[in-house]
Amino acid sequence: MAFVITSEDYTKYLAAAEKKLVDNKDYVTELDLATGDGDHWSNMNMGFKKLIENSDKLAELNISDEFKEIGKIMMSVIGGSSGVLYGSAYIGAAKASKGMEELDRDGLYAVLKAMLEAIMDRGQAKPGFKTMIDSLYPAVVEYGKCLDENVSDEKLCERVKTAAIDGANSTADMEAVKGRATYQADKGVGHLDPGAVTMSYQISVLMDTAKEKILA
Repeated sequence: MAFVITSEDYTKYLAAAEKKLVDNKDYVTELDLATGDGDHWSNMNMGFKKLIENSDKLAELNISDEFKEIGKIMMSVIGGSSGVLYGSAYIGAAKASKGMEELDRDGLYAVLKAMLEAIMDRGQAKPGFKTMIDSLYPAVVEYGKCLDENVSDEKLCERVKTAAIDGANSTADMEAVKGRATYQADKGVGHLDPGAVTMSYQISVLMDTAKEKILA
């Protein structure tokens, strides 16, 4: 069984990701207050709320144009560096999905890989810098391994989700190289990076969405 994600499916994913963020408001804010200024959750929430408001419009676009519009919305609504990085990620995804009517396993990999490359390029950051990349990078690497091994779509979804979560959890042992945590005496060591955590939420929900498409 294989998954195929349409523009409408992606808007449903956005709604599910927004709910995941809302359900973890206090936790994410607590993480951010430990190393930053505590506004990461509110910024991300504003962005996703705006996407939900535009969900009907987004669902009518082809997948590439949908990603382009999501990028524009996130860049204009989410404050701080996160808005620029997420905006750049979705603009990269729009380019990677040009000409695609929907996303199969190869298409989704191309999109996530493009997002990662855009964030790393725009943010001048690498894995191990204690950022959102530390969730997205291992997820993309694991995705590539799954394709190479030709595992089932269901197993692929499970492995990519686990890699994203494990990646976010690994940030507790890292010293921050980017972001406000660099101003802390301990460079944030002992604390999870909130950006990596919210990225892991999004990847987890996305892979759950894909998995549900397999079982539908």
